[in-house]
Amino acid sequence: MAQNTAQPVDTGAIQEMLSRKKARMKLSLAACASCTLCAESCFLFTGKDQDPQYMPSYKVLKSLGRLYKKKGRVDRKELNTMADLVWRNCVLCGRCYCPFGIDIPYMIAFTRSILRSQGICGVYPHTLGAPEDE
Repeated sequence: MAQNTAQPVDTGAIQEMLSRKKARMKLSLAACASCTLCAESCFLFTGKDQDPQYMPSYKVLKSLGRLYKKKGRVDRKELNTMADLVWRNCVLCGRCYCPFGIDIPYMIAFTRSILRSQGICGVYPHTLGAPEDE
């Protein structure tokens, strides 16, 4: 994961980004019933022995959900953990299906934009042939 570890986290910028889409995102996060039906549509989840970290709802709740819950007050370590979820564990293919109509790819893309605003950018190791344990 390409990341800027020296740069301090700009919580104000994160809070500003979160506030711009607050109504839509909070509604989507609240609507998630953790039913796991979205997992069946994710080829990474099914291909990785159904590891919960590849489940679309898990990725959203543990990244964007955490950002909203903590009101953007997170440290760089938390952001790096989120980066692994939304980049390493997701190719943003758009296949996520939610029976409640939650736009999971939109939420993951929004999380990525927040991370990029903090100098954290991801790569897709499984498409580049990188070892699994990196």
